[in-house]
Amino acid sequence: MIRTQISLDEREYGLVKKHSGALGISIAEFVRRAVRDALPPSGQAPWMKYAGLVETGDSRSSQSVDELVYGRND
Repeated sequence: MIRTQISLDEREYGLVKKHSGALGISIAEFVRRAVRDALPPSGQAPWMKYAGLVETGDSRSSQSVDELVYGRND
């Protein structure tokens, strides 16, 4: 394991301390889990974590994905 140091403001520290205590884990373990949850699954591109999360209600949205995602239709 590699040791690192982070800085949190008072509000962030208070929330992390509260939530880690409620879970019965250390602040370090809480931060490790938060980092792990934010990273893409091993071997996958980062955007794959969000694939399928866009809902438009339009059954034809897959045909206009560029316009939906980028605001344009190339």
